[in-house]
Amino acid sequence: MRVGAISMLSLCVIIGAIVCIVPFILNYKASTKLTEYKNFSSAVQQIENVRSVANQISFATAQWQMVQEQAGKTITAARDISDRMSAEAKAFGEFMVKANDAEKGHLRLEVEKLHRNEGEWLHTIIRIMDHVYALYLAGVKSGQDNLRTQLGNFQNACRESARRLGVVPFEAKADETFDDKRHQLPDPKAKALPGSKVGETVATGFTFQGKVLRPAVVTLKGASAAEPQQAELLEEEDDAEQDVPAGKAS
Repeated sequence: MRVGAISMLSLCVIIGAIVCIVPFILNYKASTKLTEYKNFSSAVQQIENVRSVANQISFATAQWQMVQEQAGKTITAARDISDRMSAEAKAFGEFMVKANDAEKGHLRLEVEKLHRNEGEWLHTIIRIMDHVYALYLAGVKSGQDNLRTQLGNFQNACRESARRLGVVPFEAKADETFDDKRHQLPDPKAKALPGSKVGETVATGFTFQGKVLRPAVVTLKGASAAEPQQAELLEEEDDAEQDVPAGKAS
């Protein structure tokens, strides 16, 4: 009986001990599972964060690809614009060169035309002034003072009109030393001796804008050859038409 009681008592003690321990074990397991759940929830949250970061990276990558594609298109468009601008600039340069050449040619023709016209009207003015001077000399040789005065006034008026156009007549003074740059003999082939003196002015010389167009036609003092008449000299010059070349007028 004692053995059975002791066994029962021991069993009761063991059962009580187990009953007392079981809540702690269950509580430990529950705490462990709760900790695991918390860790799992934290891991899930971290995974969600990683996924969010991955999505952001994917979005940024897509945006970068779009930007790269747009940059490539922009570079291509800029290259095309640059090529077109280069072609347009080249075409414009060629057009300007052609237009400049055409304008230069046109201006050259106009200048040549103006030079010819200038030479013609200079030649005309000189011919008129030569005839006026010949008329004045005829009045001087006529011995009539009234006629000489009137022809002198007429010649001065003509010379003043010529000066306004830049044509200035000049005469050689008597006993002036012959200068082949300002004087010439009636015969172009004749040569004056050094130190020769001017006797008379047969035809006045002319300057245009400071340049000598034609030297004064003079006779030499004490020349043995017969002096040509003014009318004959004018006729020879009219036939030759070489008093004022067109190139000299320029």
